[in-house]
Amino acid sequence: MIACHDSSCQVIYVSRMKGMLRMESNQIFEKGGKASENFTGTAYVKMLVPDKKGVYNCQVYDVFFEPGCRNDWHTHEGGQLLLCTHGIGYYQEEGKLARRLEKGDVVEIPPHVEHWHGAAPNSAFSHIGISPNTQKGGTQ
Repeated sequence: MIACHDSSCQVIYVSRMKGMLRMESNQIFEKGGKASENFTGTAYVKMLVPDKKGVYNCQVYDVFFEPGCRNDWHTHEGGQLLLCTHGIGYYQEEGKLARRLEKGDVVEIPPHVEHWHGAAPNSAFSHIGISPNTQKGGTQ
């Protein structure tokens, strides 16, 4: 099936699972390179706006987590925003319960808040990550 809105179209995959209709859209960006560290499981990262010259003081990237994969506990000196784009995942801040994430969810992570995020055990998950204020430092 092809779904169109305004002038943009995307392929929608439809399958039947135990009498229920399940729809999944294709990924927005091509899968990036395999992440080599700081993940339990397999993840892929595609830098969309690396901002190597510091023009925007912001980096933007797409992360794809295979089922059960998550990143290690970490912080961001300038904070982080997550725009969930596919699948089911989880986000947890230190000292709090994990929060379930789905396509369309937005997570606002203040600077210096220790956290992790990743895919549910039985679902792949992806998000667009935005790291603002990169002039303050990176991921710790």
